[in-house]
Amino acid sequence: MTLAVDVISDVICPWCFIGKRRLEKAIAAHGEPVTVQWHAFQLNPTMPKEGISRREYRIRKFGSWERSMQLDANIVATGKEEGILFDFDRMERTPNTVDAHRLIWVADKEGVQDAVVEALFRAYFTEGRDISNRQTLIDVVAEAGLDRKRAEAVLDGDEGMDAVKDAGDEARRLRVDSVPFFVVNGQITLSGAQPPVVVLTAFNQAVGSM
Repeated sequence: MTLAVDVISDVICPWCFIGKRRLEKAIAAHGEPVTVQWHAFQLNPTMPKEGISRREYRIRKFGSWERSMQLDANIVATGKEEGILFDFDRMERTPNTVDAHRLIWVADKEGVQDAVVEALFRAYFTEGRDISNRQTLIDVVAEAGLDRKRAEAVLDGDEGMDAVKDAGDEARRLRVDSVPFFVVNGQITLSGAQPPVVVLTAFNQAVGSM
């Protein structure tokens, strides 16, 4: 029987990328069909549309560049364990993610959501691409299989904005204060990039209640 997993996430959250890998391991171990749908969460909803200097952002958030580098080093080490090569030295800007979330939403409609989410994580965290730049963003999602003209049409208008707002409302209803946040079969919730065994336990609990 197919399980459904809703993931509340932001594409500039490194733990969400790690959580994606751990979720994939849990799905592989589960051995039965699991559908995954990604939902928007903006870590920085007031971020300027063009983003800001990552150094400026991190100093503002963590108090010093040295503290930021320490945290980055911890994430790099954890990422290696999951097969992710975080390259924070290549990242110059912290982007606004609302347009990325709009394209993730339409990618779900077009059947390429997971590929687009993966591509956005890779573009930002391993390639250092500025995903708040319109052309870069369109290139990334097109490379992942989303029709380029469809992506351009979304960004030319307001399509997907309601979905981003609704996702934010749902996150508040669930009292989500950090991401990633997982909802299994609409009933079991997990907060954080949990180890695969913890996710698999949630899968088994959901199956047992079906």
